[in-house]
Amino acid sequence: MDVYNPLTIMVYTKEGFEQAIPQDPYFLVDKGISMFKKKDIFFKTLEEMADTLVEAIEYFASGVSDLSDVSAFAKRMKELESECDQYTHTILKELNKTFITPIEREDIMELITSLDDVVDGIEACASRFEMYHLREKDEYITLFAEILVRCGHQVKSAIYLLTQKKLLPMREHCISINELENQADDLLRVGVTSLFANVKDPIELIKRKEIYERLEQTSDYCEDVANVLESIIMRNS
Repeated sequence: MDVYNPLTIMVYTKEGFEQAIPQDPYFLVDKGISMFKKKDIFFKTLEEMADTLVEAIEYFASGVSDLSDVSAFAKRMKELESECDQYTHTILKELNKTFITPIEREDIMELITSLDDVVDGIEACASRFEMYHLREKDEYITLFAEILVRCGHQVKSAIYLLTQKKLLPMREHCISINELENQADDLLRVGVTSLFANVKDPIELIKRKEIYERLEQTSDYCEDVANVLESIIMRNS
């Protein structure tokens, strides 16, 4: 029984006519069909999101070591978060008008959502320094920031491998992100234990405990990115 496939395209190559299935965009790229514009806008924007994510985390890490101007610190973090939102809107707009995408559109949606969650999470932490009038350095916040910087660079490396269609090497970075998230879990337990042992002011304790928990949650968001990337590897390898 013949099955009608309305999405089958016949393309001419040096070997003659061949069938191309639109769900397999890399076939079309290999055959020289012009898809690069649409592919580039998705992958280019994902790279820009990854760059902004690293910039935001590194700015946060440097900012928590000098809290002399928390208003400027929170303002800059908000700007970076808004920049990431714009990249999200760009991809959503392209998804709405693009038939063929370089990877499954559901994967693109999950990936931009998880990347945006990371930047939202780190910005929310930064805003608490201004809202709660925090001016003193905190060793545990510094340690969380160091873990997140390492997570951010692993995320960026994995995204750049994705845009180069080097899927299997991405797995190493996903594993590293999972390991760093476990370190953040352990740090949260140690940090909260220290707070209850050493901080006598209950208001101060509540402030810092919330920031610790938000920072650990941001590492969870990084792990969400890794999980989406793992799913992309499985679908496309």
